[in-house]
Amino acid sequence: MSAAASMRYCPSLVNFVKRPTREVMVGHVGFGGHHPIRVQSMITADTRDTAACVAEIIALADAGCEIVRVTAQTKIYAANLEHIVRGVREAGYQVPIVADIHFKPDAAMEAAKWVEKIRINPGNYVDKKKFEIREYSDAQYAEELERIREEFVPLVQLCKKLGRAMRIGTNHGSLSDRIMNRYGDTPLGMCESALEFARIARDEGYHQFVFSMKASNPKVMIEAYRLLVARLDAEGADWNYPIHLGVTEAGDGEDGRIKSAIGMGSLLADGIGDTVRVSLTEDSIHEIPVARALALKHPQEGAHAMPEIAPPYDPFSYQRRASEVITIMGHALGGSEVPRVVTTQERWNALAHKIALMGDYKPEIIWEKSGVLEINPLNLTEIEELNQLLNPRFITVRDGLEMEVIHAFRLLASRAQARHPILLKDTLHPQRAGDDYLDALLTASQNIGSLLCDGIGDAVMVRSALGPGQSLGLAYNILQAAGARIFKTDYVACPSCGRTLFNLQHTTQKIRDATSHLKGVRIAVMGCIVNGPGEMADADFGYVGGAPNKINLYVGKKAVRFNIPEDQAVEQLVDLIREHGRWVDAPEAQPVIF
Repeated sequence: MSAAASMRYCPSLVNFVKRPTREVMVGHVGFGGHHPIRVQSMITADTRDTAACVAEIIALADAGCEIVRVTAQTKIYAANLEHIVRGVREAGYQVPIVADIHFKPDAAMEAAKWVEKIRINPGNYVDKKKFEIREYSDAQYAEELERIREEFVPLVQLCKKLGRAMRIGTNHGSLSDRIMNRYGDTPLGMCESALEFARIARDEGYHQFVFSMKASNPKVMIEAYRLLVARLDAEGADWNYPIHLGVTEAGDGEDGRIKSAIGMGSLLADGIGDTVRVSLTEDSIHEIPVARALALKHPQEGAHAMPEIAPPYDPFSYQRRASEVITIMGHALGGSEVPRVVTTQERWNALAHKIALMGDYKPEIIWEKSGVLEINPLNLTEIEELNQLLNPRFITVRDGLEMEVIHAFRLLASRAQARHPILLKDTLHPQRAGDDYLDALLTASQNIGSLLCDGIGDAVMVRSALGPGQSLGLAYNILQAAGARIFKTDYVACPSCGRTLFNLQHTTQKIRDATSHLKGVRIAVMGCIVNGPGEMADADFGYVGGAPNKINLYVGKKAVRFNIPEDQAVEQLVDLIREHGRWVDAPEAQPVIF
């Protein structure tokens, strides 16, 4: 376990305790402190189009959005925020408006005159992002920090004078060259980047700010937020700033909702998070029901008291639990084997007529034939008897226990010897599962996905979805989103906003149609250069808006083809994938996908 593992990011891994924070006010809306978790979103209209922006903000507010973000690319765009805010207020809506700033300090200074909150990204606000490799001496590093201070202090002073809030929002992959060269593209680099700006704000006596640590990879996102909270706690009790949660570029449809639930749900279950934004490549109004549902998906404080445990894993660095390999129904599981998908006999029977056609998506193990041993992790006698067995056993938490799923499996993983492979379940009370598919999806993703990101779990079983096909598809999609088992193409797609240079939803679907059979290939679809080479993070190929109706194509973070007409770009993306040896022709008969 790394040295960082001795740090703590929450009081308990098995008992829910909400992280206490100071209150930050955004207009009349408060978060942190005693306030409930707030829901945010971002409009997609061009910031210069006042009427369209006002209409979209009102629609979001009517849907239950409590804070709305608007992009402000330049000072000219930012100046129109005056008219947008006036239009919203004249319509009788008091929803706070946030200006999203990248690269342009003068745009931030203008926006702060009109809106209640400014979001800056430390990776590209003042700082340079040219992917340069160089060694910074301590003196050169300090010189860069002083340059940042000179540019950032005027905004801090203006926000303090006008009563504006601020989000210091770091994104994985859009860190500055200075941070990248010292810390790498890592959760530690993300934290250090944000803390540098926070120290400048504090030096000016300004505290109305919040932090975010966004990434498209839920594992990276979870680790970054945990490390941030641990670092804030180490800095002192008055570093109790609220946390904005989000999985950036989560994508669309079920995949986007699953990624969001894994990343945000894991943190919410540990008491971290004061405001949430679900980033879907869909009309932003569809984000609100998901965000509202996630905001309510955390345990009740003190509901189920559990004995405290030492972390059975390093919460700041992923490593899979070291179980031994066993074979069940012809499938090896445990160790470094991929997590297996388990279903009940009843659901297996319902799918039996098409299992042969399911390819990589079929059920693998039947619960009733698995020999799985159900354990009450609170019962030390049961644990002792398990650990005295000569051979490893397939184990899970017993149904019907009044425990939170995440807490119960963490306790099991800490008390059972690591050699015993673990079956994860989405619920310990399948008879209580409702008929709402979104709720089932979010519950399963939060419970199973967050445990997989902790390195716990050698097989999974989803029982609360509506039907056998849905539960099976959901299990596989959770494994993919958690990075535990790759069985299809992975897409990183940013949510549309006013900076987007093409129709993201339409284009993402075109790219899916052409590439969805490429197992294990990760493709990023980014609307503009802000969400381009940096925020694609670990994608294999990138499709990025470079100018209106012009696309740049990337291999990793390197742009290799420029200014391609949009109507030719998907075809050229396919050619690029082929060039790099990652292309295979689609099979004539596609496997069943849920």
